[in-house]
Amino acid sequence: MILTGLEITDQVRRRRIVIAPFREEFVNPNSYNYGLGSTILQSGRQPFDSAAIPEWDTLHIGDAGIVLQPGRLYLGHTAETLGSKEFVTSLVGRSSLGRLGLFLQVTADLGHQGAVHRWTLEMHCVQPLRVYAGMRIGQVSFWAPTGPVKPYEGHYAHHSLPRPNVPVNRSLSDGRR
Repeated sequence: MILTGLEITDQVRRRRIVIAPFREEFVNPNSYNYGLGSTILQSGRQPFDSAAIPEWDTLHIGDAGIVLQPGRLYLGHTAETLGSKEFVTSLVGRSSLGRLGLFLQVTADLGHQGAVHRWTLEMHCVQPLRVYAGMRIGQVSFWAPTGPVKPYEGHYAHHSLPRPNVPVNRSLSDGRR
């Protein structure tokens, strides 16, 4: 079951959900608006190779913001530390920015129970778009899991700045290509 905004607020107060800093005005009926952090990685040389770590340019968002360009992949991060040991996180973009052509968290919207950090955000736009550090860029929801818990201890669990991919294993689990 998804938690309501009022339940998210209660769980933050009970310290079962971490949202830091927490702003009451960011609470929605079934989610919490999160902000964009100040560091962005911009895709470098192309094409990417899924079996290699790609090159990235590090950009810092100043007061004037930064213009995202079509045809580039950007990795940002949440301004807030988010997560929970008791609940599962789900991060998505805000519809108001989607209507401006910003795609956010298209492939990796489900977080893992137990991961508490600033989350890497996958961003791609269809037209030039200026974004600002701290702006409300997405929404996080929290879900109550059922069944035994196996905490996530993977590569992305404890990073607070944008984190590039881990190279993809090119072979199938049974050894075939």
